[in-house]
Amino acid sequence: MDGDYASPEADREMTRLWRTWRTVFEMLQDRGYEVTDEEVQLPLDDFRRLYSNELGFPDRTKMKISARPTEAMKEKYTPPKTTRNPDPQPECGTIFVEFCKESSGVGTKQVRNFIHTTDENNFHTGVFITQTPISPSAIRLLSSVPGRICEHFQEQDLLVNITRHELVPKHVLLSADEKTRLLQRYRLKESQLPRIQMSDPVARYLGLRRGQVVKIIRKSETAGRYASYRWVI
Repeated sequence: MDGDYASPEADREMTRLWRTWRTVFEMLQDRGYEVTDEEVQLPLDDFRRLYSNELGFPDRTKMKISARPTEAMKEKYTPPKTTRNPDPQPECGTIFVEFCKESSGVGTKQVRNFIHTTDENNFHTGVFITQTPISPSAIRLLSSVPGRICEHFQEQDLLVNITRHELVPKHVLLSADEKTRLLQRYRLKESQLPRIQMSDPVARYLGLRRGQVVKIIRKSETAGRYASYRWVI
């Protein structure tokens, strides 16, 4: 659909969704998945051409994304070698993102369909993006899928990339080996570290998991930069 012939309402909705789409690709890139700069920087006109219907409104049924982890991400998500596990495998895999077409009343039916797609295609992680909040029972269903990590965002959550804001410090996930060395260096138990909730907006953006440690780098007028660490709970 040519944007010149779309209604103002359709154009507004496409522009709004394009911003969310762009943040999703930035999120995948920041987590460590294989996405290209062209995908991250997709122009609005190209997005409109690819993902609008005949009336110029978004066609969310076309908006499905999958991405594989980079080698750097695999390394970061590989547990340390142990006697019992001398060849540990990365605890990450292909991610799948789906935009729900329903504009309201999203519940367990839609979530079950999403989980089925994620499971049937053996995706390690699934991200379900809706236009409106989902029911409490649907949220519980998403968080109880055996062998899969399923996340939920609303489109409005991703309109702006919060990690690009000047007041948000840089968060860097430590690998399992880096976490071990950090605790050994300071002779700490992980429970002695300051904490960050999995529900924290930046933790959700980065897909942080319980038990991981994230390095937070802040600017300092005296030291230039300084780092602190948070344990994910």
